[in-house]
Amino acid sequence: MGTKDTDLSNTESNTTTSDSEVKPNIAFIGLGNMGAPMAENLLKAGYTLSVYDLSADATQRLEQAGASVADSPKSAASNAQVVISMLPAGKHVHSVYLGDSGDNGLLAELPKGTLVIDSSTIAAADARLVAEAASKFDIDFLDAPVSGGTGGAIAGSLTFIVGGSAEAFAKAEPILAVMGKNIFHAGEHGAGQVAKICNNMLLGILMAGTAEAINLGVKNGLDPKVLSDIMLQSSGRNWTLEVYNPYPKVLENVPSSNGYKGGFMSKLMQKDLNLAMQTAKDTDVETPMGAKATELYEAHARDNGDRDFSSIMAHHDHSVLS
Repeated sequence: MGTKDTDLSNTESNTTTSDSEVKPNIAFIGLGNMGAPMAENLLKAGYTLSVYDLSADATQRLEQAGASVADSPKSAASNAQVVISMLPAGKHVHSVYLGDSGDNGLLAELPKGTLVIDSSTIAAADARLVAEAASKFDIDFLDAPVSGGTGGAIAGSLTFIVGGSAEAFAKAEPILAVMGKNIFHAGEHGAGQVAKICNNMLLGILMAGTAEAINLGVKNGLDPKVLSDIMLQSSGRNWTLEVYNPYPKVLENVPSSNGYKGGFMSKLMQKDLNLAMQTAKDTDVETPMGAKATELYEAHARDNGDRDFSSIMAHHDHSVLS
């Protein structure tokens, strides 16, 4: 276990893309709203995929697209030079890679030199723990959380925020480029997760603040679209106002104008804010605005967890949900 060498650049079973280039076989673990379209884009680019997910519907979708379906992570990775995972939380990442005892998970089964890319959003400390375990087996591990949502996953335009060695990043970059448009090497192990939660903490703060400002204007007689247009040409301009306005009917083709369906669920924003707060606590950093946004989303997600995170607008005006 963990002793056979893997060569990403020359494997007979790989799919040839040119006279001088071969594509590694990939195991993809986790086929949810993000993982499934990411895996489909790899298939479209000519990669050979073996996939695993607990959901039979999810695996059937990928099988129809050309992937082989495995009955376990170990089976999925049995002929892979690269493993990619997109899992809900740190506990699932631990379970897959470390197993029950910390040394009887998938890492112990992979050949030396295997490249592991985990795109789950988890605590930086958890990513570093898995990376440390991977190094004991001579496995290249990268934490590579994403930004861009399901739309970006489908379009292949995700932003990847990667933590790990420069050498592993160089190996991963051509693969990530199939699924994403912006690929950043944030630093060493865990850096990808830290950058991701910093971004999402700011996003949560911006959305909560934008909803609050629009509500103040509406309650004082302003039209929400007129107010939004004014702020877009003023110093209050921000992404949530311009691209993802939380007030219904101000913008077309955004969740707020579709009953807050689709998009990025409030319970996932709550999860990311909690990760940010835990990281802040672990490193003794004050985040008062982040703490308030976390408080707001925790309360909001109790009844609206499956609604898009822009539905925080309902904290001020519940009628927007009707």
